[in-house]
Amino acid sequence: MPSAIFVVRATVPDPVKRDAFDRWYRDVHLPDAIKSFGVRKAWRVWSLVDPAVHQAMYQFDDVAAMERAVGGDEMKRLIVDFNRDWPDVTRTRESFTLAQIVEE
Repeated sequence: MPSAIFVVRATVPDPVKRDAFDRWYRDVHLPDAIKSFGVRKAWRVWSLVDPAVHQAMYQFDDVAAMERAVGGDEMKRLIVDFNRDWPDVTRTRESFTLAQIVEE
């Protein structure tokens, strides 16, 4: 079965807060999400087009594992923690299934 990718896109509108958000995500939230989700791999990026945009991607073994993780109590807790620490940062979430990998 193909891998599934869960993507969280956050917009940090205040440039002064971006470094603190980056440290928090790196040191607190990403390790917590990795452990809570039980993911195979996670990575995150900042947009080069819009410096306010941050995306985190979590790779699951399959769609069923992703759906269990993002539909469970741990996800609810992660959302509460995020909202508590970053109330002015908006987010969207989207789920993908891997269609193709090309490597040379």
